[in-house]
Amino acid sequence: MANDWKHDRASDHIAKKIADVETVTIVEYKRETSLENIPTNKAYRVDGVHLYADILNLNDMLNVTTQEGESCHRRTLRFLNLHFRAVRRIIASCEARRVDFHNQRLHALVTKPYGIEESDEAMRVHRAVAMGQLIIDVLDETGDDDEQIPAAKVRIGIDTGEALAVNNGRSGGREPLFLGRPANHAAKMSGGGSAKGIYLTNEARAAIGLAEADKPAGSALTAAEIAISQEEADLDADKDQIVKEWRDDLEKNPIASFVFSRHTPPLRTLDIGALTPANSRRMEAVSVYADIDGFTAYVADHIEDNPENVVRVLHVVRAELDRVLSRDFDGRRIRFVGDCLHGLLMEGTSQTTDDAASVTTATLCAGALRSSFELSLEKLEEEGIDVTNLGLAIGFEFGPMTVTRLGMQGDRVRCSVSRGVVASEEEQRRCDGDETAIGKAAYDAGTKAVQNLFGAARKLANLDYNEAVEALAEDEDASARAVQKAAYATAAPAIARAAEVTVKPYASGREG
Repeated sequence: MANDWKHDRASDHIAKKIADVETVTIVEYKRETSLENIPTNKAYRVDGVHLYADILNLNDMLNVTTQEGESCHRRTLRFLNLHFRAVRRIIASCEARRVDFHNQRLHALVTKPYGIEESDEAMRVHRAVAMGQLIIDVLDETGDDDEQIPAAKVRIGIDTGEALAVNNGRSGGREPLFLGRPANHAAKMSGGGSAKGIYLTNEARAAIGLAEADKPAGSALTAAEIAISQEEADLDADKDQIVKEWRDDLEKNPIASFVFSRHTPPLRTLDIGALTPANSRRMEAVSVYADIDGFTAYVADHIEDNPENVVRVLHVVRAELDRVLSRDFDGRRIRFVGDCLHGLLMEGTSQTTDDAASVTTATLCAGALRSSFELSLEKLEEEGIDVTNLGLAIGFEFGPMTVTRLGMQGDRVRCSVSRGVVASEEEQRRCDGDETAIGKAAYDAGTKAVQNLFGAARKLANLDYNEAVEALAEDEDASARAVQKAAYATAAPAIARAAEVTVKPYASGREG
């Protein structure tokens, strides 16, 4: 069944997922409510402050060597692991919660003090600012000179407001996902530049009495403004104590060396939950990012009057994208990053990757993702659910990929990082909601048919599954021709039977 997409198969799955969320319950978040294992058809309204912390020098680590070899990946993963273990200690000491740690990007949430009064919101923002500065200060001291691991350069983004907490992931990888403006805008603040510092949206600035900024992503808080928040927050956390505890913990529980082995295709069988630093994977593969374009605006438009439809759309679309990647094309979902799917694809053997075939499969998969996305919207619309202005932006890139888990036993996070992972996300970001982009390495590794399809711009609009198969097969792509031939072989008996039924009345001499 791998490497093909069928309308009926997708339609059946989408129908089942729509049935899953026929009834959706929206509940107000109460203090100390657990946000783990939220049911698929339930969401919580959460007033809180969202903090994103981006490590700015990840690319420096990935490009420390000319060739992207194992030593480069080992150092980068150790770099991330060191800082993850420090940040998890900071978050716990500040009574905040970690939402996600995706490669170089941390998402945390501050909900205390609970309440909807202006003073409560102001205190939450002060606490987030103080925690953000603590992250910057601690990570400035958590490098490893012996291993040539530098300190992390960090940029913090903060926003405040109401968001919907829903289930993110599947069995074995469940965690809350926050939908809405504050989470998205905090991420834009942290990813909005290359300068260190703490950046607040105008909503967060107003909450603590700061003047509005013309360009919030370019207006870092001053030392004096940060000091006021630190005094107001009066955190029960001290930089020197956290660094000491971090060092003591490393001495008692040292990070194991990262040891890599290949995974034998298909990648769908890769058990990420069993991975550790000493049991990591590394192979040449394709990294794919598929992002629901326009979803943040969609959430903003519906969070007050019809939040149930936000949950329905997210669940149905993401579940179908996941199915296409993992079932139709034997890929492996690494994680959902908000409303974006990140996964890996690979063709080959236990010893080698077939570069060109991997890129062709990724191209067909990208077309199938768009076909399923459009079919999902069609089915949702038939149910009376507004899906206006939603699109799908897809980017992919080829190269050496890693898959592992960082952290300590009992608290590990999955991680897949490489130049190709970073580049695939960049390719996705240069796409509008009807576009697919291929990275330079994937373009160079692809067949002539793939290169002709994407052209010099390495980007095209409205690439669905049928168009991808037909265009590549017509241009003599061997993998696409094999898929097309298999599809014809499967369809031929049914076509013959249909023709038989059609001609029988006339063959029997019936005149009417």
